[in-house]
Amino acid sequence: MALDFLAGCVGGAAGVLVGHPFDTVKVRLQVQNVEKPLYRGTFHCFQSIIKQESAFGLYKGIGSPMMGLTFINALVFGVQGNTLRALGKDTPLNQFLAGSAAGAIQCIICCPMELAKTRMQLQGTGEYKQKTKNYKNSLDCLLKIYQKEGLRGINRGMVSTFIRETPSFGFYFLTYDCMTRYLGCEAEDSYVIPKLLFSGGVSGIVSWLSTYPVDVIKSRLQADGVGGVTQYNGILDCVRKSYYEEGWRVFTRGLTSTLLRAFPVNAATFATVTVFLMYMRPDDNLCGCEPGPVIQQPSSL
Repeated sequence: MALDFLAGCVGGAAGVLVGHPFDTVKVRLQVQNVEKPLYRGTFHCFQSIIKQESAFGLYKGIGSPMMGLTFINALVFGVQGNTLRALGKDTPLNQFLAGSAAGAIQCIICCPMELAKTRMQLQGTGEYKQKTKNYKNSLDCLLKIYQKEGLRGINRGMVSTFIRETPSFGFYFLTYDCMTRYLGCEAEDSYVIPKLLFSGGVSGIVSWLSTYPVDVIKSRLQADGVGGVTQYNGILDCVRKSYYEEGWRVFTRGLTSTLLRAFPVNAATFATVTVFLMYMRPDDNLCGCEPGPVIQQPSSL
C-alpha cells in the first residue's frame, strides 16, 4: 500500500511538470478581460508569456499543486479504493460512485491549492501587473489570504470546486475502467503500457469535457478581487454576468489549452507510475483492468 502511494505521488509529480504550462495558459485565458483581451488564443498566450516572462512564467504557481499532491493522492486512492470495496462489486456504476466520492473528499485540499495556483499564475501580468509582487510563493499566498480573509478566504470557490470535482472524478474512473477493459489490458501483454497511457489520456479528456464550464466559473471566482475590484457575488451571479457580457463561448474559454494538456499529463503520469512499479515490484500484476494505484486524478494535474 505504501509503495502504491509513493508510485502515485511520483507519477503525479511528473504529470504536474508536464501539464502546468498548459494550466497557466488556461487560467489566463479564462479570466482575461473580454473588452481588452491580452491574448488572441492558446498559442498566442504561450508565445506572449515566454516572450514577456521567459519560460519560467509558464510555471508560475507550480508550488501549490506540488505541495498538495501528496495529500490529494492519499485521499483519492484511499477514498476510491475503500468506497469501491464497500460497494461490493466492481461495476461501471460503482466505479463512477467511488470516483465521485474521491473527488468530493479531496476538494478540501484541492480548493485552497488551486486558489493559490490561480493567484500566482495571474501575478505580474496585464491588468494585474504591479511593480512589486504580492506573493513570494504559493504558501505565502495562502498565508496572506488567510490573514486578510480568514478561512472563508482560502476556501474561495469551494462550492464550484465541489460541483466540478465530484462528477469529473466519476467520469474519469469510469472511462479508465471501460477503456482498459475494452483494450484488453493484461500484464503479459507487451503493449500494456501504451494501452494504459492511451486509456489514461482519453480518461483525462473525458473528465475535463464533462465539467469544463464549471471550471471556468471556479477560476473566475478565485481570481475575483485580485486587482482590487470584486465583480461577482457568487456562482449564479458569475454565470449570469459572464454569459450576459460574453455569450456562451465564455464557458469554453481555455478549453483548447486544457485538452492539449489533458492527454500528455495523464500519459506522463501513467508511464511514470507503471515504470516505477515495474522496477520496484517486478512480479506485480499491472493489469490495467484493476482500478489500483495507476489512476491519477485530473484536476490538479
